Amino acid sequence: MRVVIAPDKFKGSLSAPEVAGHLAAGLRAGFARAAGSAEALETTLIPVADGGEGTLDAAVGSGFTRRSAMVTGPLGEPVRADFAVRGNQAVIEMAAASGLALLPEGPNTKTAKEANSIGTGELIRAALDLGCRKIILGVGGSANTDGGAGVLQGLGAVLLDADGNELPPGGGALARLDRIDFSGLDVRLEASRFVLASDVDNPLLGTLGAPAVFGPQKGATAADVTALDAALARFVEVLGEEIGDRAPRAAEAPGAGAAGGVGYAAIAVLGAARRPGIDVVLEFTGLAGQLAGADLVITGEGSLDEQSLLGKTPMGVARAAEAAGVPVVAVCGRTTLSQEQQHDSGFRQVLPLTSLESDVEVCIREAGTLLETLGRTIGEQLAAGSRTKESLNV
Repeated sequence: MRVVIAPDKFKGSLSAPEVAGHLAAGLRAGFARAAGSAEALETTLIPVADGGEGTLDAAVGSGFTRRSAMVTGPLGEPVRADFAVRGNQAVIEMAAASGLALLPEGPNTKTAKEANSIGTGELIRAALDLGCRKIILGVGGSANTDGGAGVLQGLGAVLLDADGNELPPGGGALARLDRIDFSGLDVRLEASRFVLASDVDNPLLGTLGAPAVFGPQKGATAADVTALDAALARFVEVLGEEIGDRAPRAAEAPGAGAAGGVGYAAIAVLGAARRPGIDVVLEFTGLAGQLAGADLVITGEGSLDEQSLLGKTPMGVARAAEAAGVPVVAVCGRTTLSQEQQHDSGFRQVLPLTSLESDVEVCIREAGTLLETLGRTIGEQLAAGSRTKESLNV
């Protein structure tokens, strides 16, 4: 009997590899208790993600090699950031270089205007140095609202004001942008292909744009949002003078507003193709191939709710399992889905940690132990179904 364990992280508690490991340990223990031995049980662990935080772990879990580079953090300080490489492909998780978690005092009105994405551009350069020419940008958890101007700076572009002085980093400074010098832009970009792994479909500007929708999460006040939107509009205008009509067109493209507008620079300048993050991750992890011959799939994430239904990790795994004809069970910290929604989503069963412990804080703190308990329950059910040769009672 073979079980594929393909969860996302439990945010604030456990990484996806840790979730998978705890579930596998419980599963084997439960199966052994009910069947007398776990020898007949095979587990395949495939940590997954939806393109945001955790994408790097998913890549490493699927055979990519973890590498690291010293880059510029969101406020200019040096940080060591990891990325992943396999052959000529690289996976870059933007949060590792330019994430909110790297702000020492958390987001505020100052960081909202000054945080930058330079380190993400420098990570791309590090991947190019290793011969990578297909680069997957996993965006999510970013600290910046700079339209991806920082990414271009990290790749060699120089942003200048009307006096010819180089602008300081951050979205706020773009209000003074006069021209962009692309003469130093890394020439290897011309032979490279980029994938923007993101479920965000917001444009760059306006009421649904990056400053308005995501700025407040990064410390922006209402006045900051207005100023940042105007600054990014100036960035689009000047970029249009440099690269032509594709600059304003890209500002309206779905996903341009992702990661504080990094999606915009990726689409407009790097020629990135935007794809749903979960689809990208499931592709490079090879989940579909691993499902062949499996008896059960276990997936999950910290909170299984209506937002999950919009294309988060569990839904992507459930679709792949359905296509392979394999039953799927979801585990989670908590769920707000109705029984009907769970059924319609393709889950044979949803098992939240809150079914074992009602205190959410305890669930967060003791997630590993509770996941092993759920894993034991599933393992016992699998063993019982195997003995009676009936369909899995899960």
